[in-house]
Amino acid sequence: MEFKWKVLGVVSIGSLMGAIDSTVLIIAFPSIARDLSASLAEMVWAIMIYTLMGTALVLSLGRISDMKGRKRMYNAGFVVFIVGSALCGLATDGLQLVLFRGLQGIGGAMLVANGFAILSDVFPPNERGRAFGMISVVWGVGSVFGIGVGGLILSVTDWRWIFWINVPIGIVATGLAFAILRESVTPNPKDTFDLPAAVLFTLGLSAFLLGITEGILNGWTAPITVWPLVSSVPLLVAFVLWEGYYSRDPILPFELFRSWLFSASLIAAVLQGIALFSTNFLLMVYFQGIRGVPVLTAAFLLIPLSATLSIFGPLGGRFSDRYGARVISTLGLLIQAAVLFAFATITASTSLWVVAGYEAALGVGGGLFFPANTSAVMSGVPRPQYGVAAGVMMTLRNSAMALSFAVGLVALTASLPTGTAAAIFGGSFSPQTAASLGYSAARLDSIFVGGMRTVFVVAGALVLGAAVFSIFRGREYRAGATEIGHVRSVREPRREIGAESGVAPARSTQAASDALPSSVPAADR
Repeated sequence: MEFKWKVLGVVSIGSLMGAIDSTVLIIAFPSIARDLSASLAEMVWAIMIYTLMGTALVLSLGRISDMKGRKRMYNAGFVVFIVGSALCGLATDGLQLVLFRGLQGIGGAMLVANGFAILSDVFPPNERGRAFGMISVVWGVGSVFGIGVGGLILSVTDWRWIFWINVPIGIVATGLAFAILRESVTPNPKDTFDLPAAVLFTLGLSAFLLGITEGILNGWTAPITVWPLVSSVPLLVAFVLWEGYYSRDPILPFELFRSWLFSASLIAAVLQGIALFSTNFLLMVYFQGIRGVPVLTAAFLLIPLSATLSIFGPLGGRFSDRYGARVISTLGLLIQAAVLFAFATITASTSLWVVAGYEAALGVGGGLFFPANTSAVMSGVPRPQYGVAAGVMMTLRNSAMALSFAVGLVALTASLPTGTAAAIFGGSFSPQTAASLGYSAARLDSIFVGGMRTVFVVAGALVLGAAVFSIFRGREYRAGATEIGHVRSVREPRREIGAESGVAPARSTQAASDALPSSVPAADR
């Protein structure tokens, strides 16, 4: 097996662990809350802290990996993730679970910050779409697998095993990573880590996400919501000023954004993320709160989206390698926009088969967009900054996720009478609940679905905006598989051909780089 496919296998295991862990906790939510006597706020934070850690730290961790080594950071990520998972299974109350999930989130951030960079090291530009497409398959399968595994574990044993199952998988993955990966970064003693920038960015983004989370829990005018949101502004402004004017080795080199390919691809990803990330949440609430289906049935009703995403992810990657990311990712966005506008037509009596069909089409668009757009992002930066680029991409992606949930919840709760939102979101809505508020159940269903339609219309408009940036991003540089600039120290060590074999040794990398046509950018040599 070629070395790059071995590396893809290692990165896929890390992605699979993250994908399973992102959905399995949702299934176990009620069981954990009862067993630990945890409050709703503690349980929400047990979910959100994982995303917060990954969002706030991934940029700094990407910079450190560019300086100190991606293999080292990736392997350390496995270890931290394993320890965090084991401790989550040992938690005795809600606060401990939140803290240990935060540790697990740090390990996940270390994996995410390096996974795309490691793949970009070993796959040349014209093959990255295929690699990222396979990762989208892993995420799609892992999300569904997490639902199934979570349900199976809860049916035969304790909820703690949803965390402990990560331990043996993680140990195997760590051993494979140590055995297979090769270090692609040679530490430079002159490189320094910009600690003030890391502190400002982490505090500013954490305050922003804290405000978003508390806004969802306690309302958008509560002091615990307002103060973090307000304080995040000067912290993030100070970060930008420090990085732009004072930092010697910035963790976020702003010159990256001079690449229109990089910037437009990121904007497209952010707009698409804000529009799409709350879709599963809205559908879960619709299935349980309006249609009255059980939680596990509602979870399985989301399988069509993950299934088509898994099928079309590799196809989207292959098509982007052949035709370029601009065409394929834009096509995916247009499909998703059309589906979101179709979602805006559903009612409380729409056939669930129709809804499932819309989900499948949404997954087709996602399968075309994700690998193509990720390939364009990584192709828009020079190799020494792959870690930072991946960190920026995942930071914005996770921030878009938080914003998406906030926008969806605000739009829905604003249209609902007081006292009905908690019942609908908790799946306990009933005709009796409606009657106690002086409404008929059909009337409240209509109000909820109307709010949901508004969210889908706004989401469709955002995705159309993403398509505009996608089509006008320009063409990415996609050299062939023999491009010398992508044969690096991360690959398996070369076997020197001795003079006794009678075969002349291969040209040096520098000589081969000098022989490249002048049209090849220097950063890609």
